[in-house]
Amino acid sequence: MTAQSGKDMLLKLDPEGLGSFVTVAGLRTKQIAFNAASVDTTDAESAGRWRELLEGGGIKRAAISGSGIFKDRASDAQVRALFFAGTIRDWQLILPDFGTVQGPFQIVALEFAGDHAGEVTFELALESAGEITFSAV
Repeated sequence: MTAQSGKDMLLKLDPEGLGSFVTVAGLRTKQIAFNAASVDTTDAESAGRWRELLEGGGIKRAAISGSGIFKDRASDAQVRALFFAGTIRDWQLILPDFGTVQGPFQIVALEFAGDHAGEVTFELALESAGEITFSAV
């Protein structure tokens, strides 16, 4: 597999909850992180007092973040509306030559910044709010 262009990694939103996804315009950077909490089952009889974990236990979560510039009024307005309403919607993160991560997410952070001699930028953070699926390419 050859290196892939970061611009091909897309974040898409299903704004109405109808299964129709639109690309969130202006994102320059995107990132996804998966985490799984462990469940410690260590007791007095654990071999050598080594920690033991419950296989398949714990809470799984996914976090998506991105930053960029607003350039598409429609997707910008949808992102703002979802944030202020606290609405959970399906999102997709398309990873080129790898697959698509999809599921319900809530916008947990929306930040704006601007330099006097530059453009207004934003940062977006999403947290999973249900089961996440992965579809390989």
